[in-house]
Amino acid sequence: MQPVDFTTLCAACCDLRSHWLPARLEQIYQQDRHTLSLALRTLKHRGWLTVSWHPQAARLCLSDPPPKGADTFTFSEQLRHQLKGLALISLKPTGPWERVIDLQFARRPQDPVAWHLYVEVMNKYSNVILTTADQKIVTVAHQVSEKQSRVRPLQTGQPYSLPPALTDPVPSLQESQEHWQERVALVPGPVARNLRTYRGLSPALARSMVSAADLSTDHTTDQLTPQQWTALFNCWQKWLQALEQETFTPGWQTEGYTVMGWQLTSPAQNIHQVLDQYYTHHLNQQTFKQLHHQLQQKVGSIAKKLQVKANSFHTQLQASETADEHRQQADLLMANLQAWEVGMQSITLPDFEGDTSRTITLNPEQNAVQNAQALYKRHQKLKRSRDRLEPLLAEVELELQYLHQVEVAIEQIETYGTDADLETLEEIRIELIEQDYWPTPEHIAKPQAKTDFIRHQTPDGWELLVGRNNRQNDQLTFSVATNYDLWFHTQEIPGSHALLRLDAGAVASEADIEWAAHVVAFYSRARQSHQVPVVYTSPKHVYKPKGAQPGMVIYKQEKVVWGQPQLAKAIMKQTQR
Repeated sequence: MQPVDFTTLCAACCDLRSHWLPARLEQIYQQDRHTLSLALRTLKHRGWLTVSWHPQAARLCLSDPPPKGADTFTFSEQLRHQLKGLALISLKPTGPWERVIDLQFARRPQDPVAWHLYVEVMNKYSNVILTTADQKIVTVAHQVSEKQSRVRPLQTGQPYSLPPALTDPVPSLQESQEHWQERVALVPGPVARNLRTYRGLSPALARSMVSAADLSTDHTTDQLTPQQWTALFNCWQKWLQALEQETFTPGWQTEGYTVMGWQLTSPAQNIHQVLDQYYTHHLNQQTFKQLHHQLQQKVGSIAKKLQVKANSFHTQLQASETADEHRQQADLLMANLQAWEVGMQSITLPDFEGDTSRTITLNPEQNAVQNAQALYKRHQKLKRSRDRLEPLLAEVELELQYLHQVEVAIEQIETYGTDADLETLEEIRIELIEQDYWPTPEHIAKPQAKTDFIRHQTPDGWELLVGRNNRQNDQLTFSVATNYDLWFHTQEIPGSHALLRLDAGAVASEADIEWAAHVVAFYSRARQSHQVPVVYTSPKHVYKPKGAQPGMVIYKQEKVVWGQPQLAKAIMKQTQR
């Protein structure tokens, strides 16, 4: 992930100073333990300023309103107590070439500064500190004790001190090309790396500068021709002029973004759009991977334990199947008491039916009646065991069926593509919390219900809706569906619910039904199979049993059609929208 460097920070602050000062601070909301949202209002507009001290994505930019949810963080509560309702009157670096931005607040724009909110955008050392006008720390996003840092502890009540000064040479427009070239080429090495002997250059900016000069990142300083040195120095000068004149051109590159306008693949409306989209996407991608792994591990672990329990019940039930055999042996023994002799360990008696005989194992220390009573007792015990085990096994198998349904929903989203993918996983986690499979975290924003189904179009132009998870499956089947539609699901195989939307009086063609079966088979656990049985029926014939878990239904009057999931891949690329 490309970190926010000095140049990007200058571009963001320049735009904020031009359009958002002075501004009234109306609201403060902390989304997570690294992100703060400040609601600012000026005479012309209102917006949300994101302040992040994330170790990989620290930034300062305008963004969309934060998601609704309870804010239980102490840091934001302290900021609200001190800053809410005040005016943001200044936003500037604490010194030349410093990545510490001082947000100054006062009661009114013309009043003296009452509070300083220092935003330190320094990658893994990023932080946000609130101080009084005389630089006394009131609260810190991430407190640093003396044991953690002897150089610069940051704790409530202590005086605030700036980070240690940089020792690298300072870039200057007045520096000659000869002196600059001599410093860059002092130690032979890759050009992009040697440019960073000066302060203010990040790896991404250095690579971008080298590419803008039509050089390769593999070029070393001892390989450059005088013309190449001149081209590189011109790019160097353009960078310094942009910083001095505060003229930036934000946009997207093949990898990452830039504010210098070099080798853009597409321009951006402003720097805030670039920063918000880039870091939101990459942070969502990280969250997606982590949550996807956690969900797979959690659901798989629970299902594995339940499967062991189900296997144990099956073993006990198999043993209980001999209950009738014990009763028949006891009846046979009681009918042939005269055949028993003292000390017998077994006895062979003719069966009641047919010409066969049966051998019964006996306890030599007991008589025939006592042995028969023991067999009757064993019969009753096994029968009681079977009566108890059957409902327990049915309950475990129903729970396993539900978890397999959840597993399919997780497996369907293998990689992060859009925000809907992450929202789907968040909804699955909420569902597991509600079903007591997942511990309730302290800070969690419950996703709002959205009709965000997977949508496809059949060859005849009808719409096919597919649920992404159990919540959407229930919503699709019991809220969206009408009696004119057709409901699809794989037969006795975990998978998504699907709904073929039809107009009143319309009848789906055989081609559309087969096409829908292919798609539904793909969104199931059997997606790697060649053929999968798929059932379809009217939504009015689909029912949810009382107390059933999300996504679990029963149906009747269904018809079966065979779906080919592998055939659906090519179809969906053309029809998904």
